[in-house]
Amino acid sequence: MLHIFKNISNDTALVLLSLSAILLAGFLLTRLTKLARLPNVTGYILAGILIGPGVLDLVPESVVGHMGFVSDIALAFIAFGAGRFFTRKSLARGVRGVAVITLCESLPAGAAVMFCIRFIFGLPWSFCLLLGAVATATAPASTMVTVRQYRAEGEFVDTLLQVVALDDAVCLLIFSVAAAVVGAGEGEVNAGALTLTLLYNLAAPALGVLGGLLLGRLAPRRSEDNRLILTAALLLGVAGVCAAMGVSPLLACMALSAVYRNLSGDETLYGQVESFTPPLLSIFFVVSGMALDTGALVSLGAVGACYFLVRIAGKYLGAYLGCTLAHTGRGVRENLGLALAPQAGVAIGLAFLGRRILPEEAGDMLLGIILASSVLYELAGPVCAKLALVRSGAIRREPAAPQETPSAQRHA
Repeated sequence: MLHIFKNISNDTALVLLSLSAILLAGFLLTRLTKLARLPNVTGYILAGILIGPGVLDLVPESVVGHMGFVSDIALAFIAFGAGRFFTRKSLARGVRGVAVITLCESLPAGAAVMFCIRFIFGLPWSFCLLLGAVATATAPASTMVTVRQYRAEGEFVDTLLQVVALDDAVCLLIFSVAAAVVGAGEGEVNAGALTLTLLYNLAAPALGVLGGLLLGRLAPRRSEDNRLILTAALLLGVAGVCAAMGVSPLLACMALSAVYRNLSGDETLYGQVESFTPPLLSIFFVVSGMALDTGALVSLGAVGACYFLVRIAGKYLGAYLGCTLAHTGRGVRENLGLALAPQAGVAIGLAFLGRRILPEEAGDMLLGIILASSVLYELAGPVCAKLALVRSGAIRREPAAPQETPSAQRHA
């Protein structure tokens, strides 16, 4: 730890200085990534790795360890921004197609990982089945923020956000079935716990719908300031209940936003929310970078490298197949798989569950592979997402020497 923080005993001062260092590091690294024309999320994650315990060890672990709530708040606001794309028109146009695409991008990726690890490395079926189930998960947060940063829109964005909204639900269902099969073989399955997990994940979007109905009823008659206060209160409340149930707030907060958007037709509230969230999102991704175990990359090994590459190929080919069956446009079909590369939170949580089901050595290997590959996915994911957005036509190609407009500066 650098000396500037080493002898600070005042907790308030320590937290404030740590937050300042996090925000400044994120800002400075995005200046460098902007020169390389990379998304801001990449800069934030690199900043976290730089000031984290693996390099400078600038921010004390005692501070980082108590900032878990930041991720839930950030995810709530990220999901709220994404929910605006779920209009009646877009949903009516593609509900069945989105379901087909989600199943195709999830199942083939998981199956490809399972069979490749089994037949190339000869590892037990129980291990391969759980690793394949975890492979179906996608971490949409960095993709959503990249969409927001470049103000991307169109068919590709609508399809992408709808797919990632359903992805977690499909992943949890697949993992629950896989865990039940493996647990039955190991004699350790807890059917009650798995059922309860599924029920919680079904209850989360229902909670979001209720929040959206309430916001749609209360917000239109309020001033801009009070609408913002009501929105924040409901998002935090929904995220808090989701945290109590142990599920991600993404789907619930997207449902809240979608219901409000369709009830009110209001667009101005989203601009208000976007105007104060950049510091929060910066803290979230920098802290995420600090939490990434870069040392785990050393233990990635051949199995982990195979998992990393096969999952990306499976996601891409599965998304291509699903888009073909759903008759989407060429831009969506050829690029959707690239935007589905990131993997972090949900996958790591499922890996911890898998470690409890498998024998100790196999469980540790499963967790190590997911932790190590998450580092690579979170670094490569935003770059892949931007490439997909540019190639699909959802955002315009940046000029060789981009200049910040006042609007761009606010989101840079």
